[in-house]
Amino acid sequence: MGSVRRGRVGQDPEPGRRNPNSDKRGSHQAVLPGRARTRFRTLRLEGVSRHFGTTVAVSDFNLTIQGGEFIALLGPSGCGKSTALNCLAGLLPLTAGGIWLDDERLDAVPPEERGFGFVFQNYALFPHMTVRGNVAFGLTIRRLPKDELRRRVDEALHMVELADHADKLPGQLSGGEQQRVAIARAIVIRPRLFLMDEPLSNLDAKLRLQMRREIRRLHQTLHLTTVYVTHDQEEALALADRVVLLNRGRIQQVGTPEDLYTRPASAYVADFMGYRNLLELPVVSQEGRRIIVGRAGLRLVGVAQDDSVGGQAVVAIRPEDFRVAGAGSGGAGANTVPVRVEVAEYYGGEIAAEGRTEDGGVICFRSLERVVPGELVRLTVPVERVLVFRAAGQTDRWTQPRS
Repeated sequence: MGSVRRGRVGQDPEPGRRNPNSDKRGSHQAVLPGRARTRFRTLRLEGVSRHFGTTVAVSDFNLTIQGGEFIALLGPSGCGKSTALNCLAGLLPLTAGGIWLDDERLDAVPPEERGFGFVFQNYALFPHMTVRGNVAFGLTIRRLPKDELRRRVDEALHMVELADHADKLPGQLSGGEQQRVAIARAIVIRPRLFLMDEPLSNLDAKLRLQMRREIRRLHQTLHLTTVYVTHDQEEALALADRVVLLNRGRIQQVGTPEDLYTRPASAYVADFMGYRNLLELPVVSQEGRRIIVGRAGLRLVGVAQDDSVGGQAVVAIRPEDFRVAGAGSGGAGANTVPVRVEVAEYYGGEIAAEGRTEDGGVICFRSLERVVPGELVRLTVPVERVLVFRAAGQTDRWTQPRS
């Protein structure tokens, strides 16, 4: 719910002193964030580790965040993403490593003095306070003059489109509206860093999509440096400038959404990023990055993601990269895979289907054409869409994506 008071990092003006932005009118972008005061160049996490007894929650976490960047920490439950966020917030002490804000060592600064805004998964609103009271709480603790406090609260409520709900209690609001109150309470203190821990996980699908757009709009307007924790790949891809994918407390890949989507660094990353077809196949031959894998009834030409894949490989292919071949299609340069359809699910614009190859392998694919269970179809997939990784040892290392 934001910090309670500020010290050395991101101090507010002294009580009664006019903020240099206070006379600006018009654009909320110029007024609300206090950009000249809250900007920093880089935030660095160097060798950050956090242990709980013998359990390693985060290990050797290294990341440099540029001012104004939106970073998503992505991974399954228990991967260490929330622990890393709490270490950054100061809610958990570090076992090893350090955190630097420009030239200042930050991990020794108490959480209430870091000047960070935090939106929790369960919103953490005060049920007995109105929307206005909740948003104003951090500023009240800072003892801002009443006129300044009211102006900043009004601006924050306007930003999240809750001005008409200012006098309601949290219990009178929908889940999406409660989440907007939590966001307004965090941004009204003009944080140097905006932290969000799975803020949309308690909302239904429609509200999640709506709030995701609201969060993106706010970031584009305020340019607040944001670190956002999620287990939802789609959410991370839609919101972030860069995505940090974790597994077992270690970073697996850091890159733009496009990097992780099209150039996963390992079979683990590919699996998590939606490559539903992960086929373990023997290597027939490899020349540079061109590689042939297969067994009786299934043979594929793909692109090796490691200099030397070895004798056994994991092939990663997205369902949407397959096409159902028509008569005379699937010519030179494409792999052809015959499958017998077992499941076909209608999704409006397309059909999500599952078929089985001659050797018993399961293939997930999508089709714009109607396919039915029992039908034998030929699937084609371009060579460049067939990513081939080493079969073992991929999940515990961090490899930069190939350019």
